[in-house]
Amino acid sequence: MPKDHGIGASSKRREDVRFLTGRGRYTDDINLHGQAYAAFVRSQVAHGRLNGVDTSAAEGMPGVLRVFTGKDFEGVGGLPCGWQVTDRHGKPMLEPGHPVLARGKVRHVGDPIAVVVAETAEQARDAAEAVVADIDELPAVIDMKAAVQGGALVHDEIGSNLCYDWGFVEDNREAVDAAIRGAHHVTTLELVNQRLVANPMEPRVAVGDYEFATDMSTLYTTSQNPHVIRLLMGAFVLGIPEHKLRVVAPDVGGGFGSKIFHYAEEAFVTFAARQLKRPVKWTASRSESFMTDAQGRDHVTKIELALDAEGHFLAIRTETYANMGAYLSTFAPSVPTWLHGTLMAGNYKTPVIYVNVKAVFTNTVPVDAYRGAGRPEATFQLERVIDKAAREMGIDPVELRRKNFITQFPYATPVAVEYDTGNYHATMDKLLEIADVAGFEARLAESKSRGMLRGLGINCYIEACGIAPSNLVGQLGARAGLYESATVRVNATGGIVVMTGSHSHGQGHETSFAQVISDMIGIPEAQVEIVHGDTANTPMGMGTYGSRSLAVGGSAMVRAANKIIAKAKKIAAHRRAPAGGLGCRHRAEGRQVQRGGDRQVGRLGQRVPGGLRAAQLPAGRP
Repeated sequence: MPKDHGIGASSKRREDVRFLTGRGRYTDDINLHGQAYAAFVRSQVAHGRLNGVDTSAAEGMPGVLRVFTGKDFEGVGGLPCGWQVTDRHGKPMLEPGHPVLARGKVRHVGDPIAVVVAETAEQARDAAEAVVADIDELPAVIDMKAAVQGGALVHDEIGSNLCYDWGFVEDNREAVDAAIRGAHHVTTLELVNQRLVANPMEPRVAVGDYEFATDMSTLYTTSQNPHVIRLLMGAFVLGIPEHKLRVVAPDVGGGFGSKIFHYAEEAFVTFAARQLKRPVKWTASRSESFMTDAQGRDHVTKIELALDAEGHFLAIRTETYANMGAYLSTFAPSVPTWLHGTLMAGNYKTPVIYVNVKAVFTNTVPVDAYRGAGRPEATFQLERVIDKAAREMGIDPVELRRKNFITQFPYATPVAVEYDTGNYHATMDKLLEIADVAGFEARLAESKSRGMLRGLGINCYIEACGIAPSNLVGQLGARAGLYESATVRVNATGGIVVMTGSHSHGQGHETSFAQVISDMIGIPEAQVEIVHGDTANTPMGMGTYGSRSLAVGGSAMVRAANKIIAKAKKIAAHRRAPAGGLGCRHRAEGRQVQRGGDRQVGRLGQRVPGGLRAAQLPAGRP
């Protein structure tokens, strides 16, 4: 019979009730008493010398409370980068400053120059148009190869547009070169993985608040990881202790990576609220989002695949220029390196691989993780070069892949990752079946008869999930542990509350996480409440990205739930359990803690007289 609760049960998404009825609570729905509104003045040129900012006209306009410029942020930290990459020569990446508001230069279209805070959003926008920025436009560099070959400097103080020159695995380099020189056939492909603009349904919003009596700052923001924002903004930008800074991320309407990062607007409204002693709100327009949200991809790559006469892969060599944009976003350096290079083996048993990545500063919007981050870039170049090799050698593209699939597990790839299991032949068999590849020629002929085109593409890939454990990512350059945490609390009145550092932006965590706890404890899902998105009442966490919610966040919940079960056993043992020992038996109405034989001691999830929980096993007869 189908399960009625827990993992595998058919459950309606509980959060969808409020979303479908218009009762969701998004950041823009939050309006605080005495709230003021912020409007940003942004650069309209990609690169220029900022000589000064005239705010006098704006300051005298109706409703204007204050106009902020870069001078107001002297002594305030810049936006930090959360990942450091060491290049193939053993040197740390170049890491220029990233001011909250531009000082000295503007470095991309949309770079914030000044902010008007006024009584209404309309007054703030009107006054922002009256701010005059004195900018001497400079030559802009957007081509990555030109940027590292003597183009205009994006950051004069670091003397180069090359952030790092990374090689992986450096010890493979000579072996790869030799294999390519001696190969029967080498396929070379140059390609562009174009820049992408993230476009979630909900644009970014930030509301800063400050309570003078307690010296407490609160930021409401559209974020995939509020604890990370609290850490980065509090410690590195504004210097606010964590216990004096609360970050709340309510319902979030899509993220796709673009809401992982700490942005200047979040730091500004928090800073301005403290300065003005009243709440300050900023809501991005769609056009503003296109100029300010971190974008994705933007790689230019040359890949070479060496094969023997039978089509077996011998070596892969890649050289990629990866665009960082004008500044280093929160996790930007990790994407084209550790999230990309480690997946260059794909599903295939290639003996040696070498990946070179040159990260480049240009006068463009910063680039960071987006939709799979690293894996799509690796898969795109690998699968494209395999298709080209198949054409050049006259081998069916499916058969060329089959010939090189990994079949023995565990398998240690030459790019520092070990695969524990996989069945790629079975996956390909199923793919061919459901895509009806055998019938493709007939469909192609039918399309041609109507003057239409039809194509067939084959793609295989390996997905990396979790971005953990912390000791590993720490060695790779992460500047904070990427762990996750959870608290499972058994209430005295019958319910279980799960507090998690993971955050939902459309994945359905409130349903799926409840299923995990329901399955372990054996209680109805309706008795499990999932709490997340508020640093004041959830444990420290690293948020949601990289398909890590269940793998990392769920693992923390399982461990916490196991402690609940273990504690129930311990209490039962204290009640003089017989030598036969203790056990837990799962029933639909709750997990029963037993002592010896089949004598029930109590049920987790059961409400008992006096408001106590059965998990507490009150004194009395079992």
